[in-house]
Amino acid sequence: MIGKPRKLGKTIDSIEEGETLSLTESIEDNELLLYLGLTNDANPLYIQHDYAKKTEFEKPIVPTVMLIGIITSAVSKHLPGPGSNIVNFSINFIEPVYHYETLTFQLKVIKVDHRKEVIMISVEAVNSKEERVLDAMIMVQPPQLKIEDLEELKEETSDE
Repeated sequence: MIGKPRKLGKTIDSIEEGETLSLTESIEDNELLLYLGLTNDANPLYIQHDYAKKTEFEKPIVPTVMLIGIITSAVSKHLPGPGSNIVNFSINFIEPVYHYETLTFQLKVIKVDHRKEVIMISVEAVNSKEERVLDAMIMVQPPQLKIEDLEELKEETSDE
């Protein structure tokens, strides 16, 4: 995957207000353990059942940064896609997310700003009980090609 040439995501000229993306993710132990190992985050609230029982949550919760990662991954992979850069991110965590939950994320382009060359994406995530667990606003700079690469891309597409 690393080092392979990748297609460019949608440029600002090919994005329209109202575009949406729906994504469903399940939070499993392997992802949690990978996160905890990579970050050296030893918060017992994330993994220790005995500890979590003593808190308002009553059982281990998913680290919020993992939920942010799911959203940033959706931007990088799908909307707008490879080459995108998040320049601002505002998020509200409404309800805790517990281990093994399945979440559905709804992303929607709510503004395309050609002058600033950014788009605004709203995000809402619900759990399997249809409870809203988070909402977010993301400002994204869609992928941009350098002028010389744009000319090369035009040549490649005209050959097809």
